[in-house]
Amino acid sequence: MLKQICVGVAVLMGVLAEANGAFMLMSPEGWYFAVPGVTDTGPFNQHFVRDIGLIFLFVGGAYLFGVMEPRYRVISWAAPTLWLGGHALFHYWEVAVGICGPSVLIRDFPAVTLPAALGVLITLWAIADARSTRSTLTERYS
Repeated sequence: MLKQICVGVAVLMGVLAEANGAFMLMSPEGWYFAVPGVTDTGPFNQHFVRDIGLIFLFVGGAYLFGVMEPRYRVISWAAPTLWLGGHALFHYWEVAVGICGPSVLIRDFPAVTLPAALGVLITLWAIADARSTRSTLTERYS
């Protein structure tokens, strides 16, 4: 059951990241004005939005690749999780140094902190699953 939940979360995160990245690439200005709080971060910069859109395509692709290729799941989920975690920590840093007020953490939670936390949880599960699979194979073939 836990495996299905973790894989399902990875599929959802992958699909949402792919959709977000595609939106950022195809309509950077539309994305800039559609996402709450983005206009508060500075003036519209098409190049920057598209750069981050490419990152989201990578993030989504990595989660989906890990779903399809379990033997590469740990690295496929850890890499995008590191980026998502760094992104979330950056948002907390902005609040800590006074660039933003604490209310932005609540506003940004669903799109910034939650994906990072979910990524950590499914990556930790993938590590534990890989270890148990290896130990089962070792026992079976020893």
